[in-house]
Amino acid sequence: MALLKLTPLSTLLFPSSPSLNSASIESHLADLGVVAPQWRYTMYSQSHFHSTTHELLVISSGRARLLFGGDGNPEGVQLEVQKGDAMLLPAGVAHRLLQDLSGPGGAFEMVGSYPAGAKQWDMCYGDGRAGEDHAAIERRIKSLNWFTRDPLYGETGPALQI
Repeated sequence: MALLKLTPLSTLLFPSSPSLNSASIESHLADLGVVAPQWRYTMYSQSHFHSTTHELLVISSGRARLLFGGDGNPEGVQLEVQKGDAMLLPAGVAHRLLQDLSGPGGAFEMVGSYPAGAKQWDMCYGDGRAGEDHAAIERRIKSLNWFTRDPLYGETGPALQI
């Protein structure tokens, strides 16, 4: 497992469990009840982050190169991920798809999940566009509590150690 220092909390990368498919990922997460699976899709190619919730992304098919920390961030990190990998992103960590590496006939897809009972996720870009109030975004991020149970492992797990 890799720990990335991108915010006061750290992004967690959980290594592959390649035998998982979308349905089994969603079933496992629903059984634990820490996060609620909400969508199956690729990652947007534009850097974005969420200020209203943390996010769990589990790769359900393909491979990709992703950027965490935002474009132009000297502390940003590029990672190659593949089916079975999971990433737990604290609110405020920018992320985007750099390249789908799945090859012919493949497609990069993730199961996106958010804490059970959390507010609807928002889309922030950090580029000064109309409607983005930096101070309000920062307040929302700082007001969020971290997990009391690990979204992938339940009562114990690495998410509880940061």
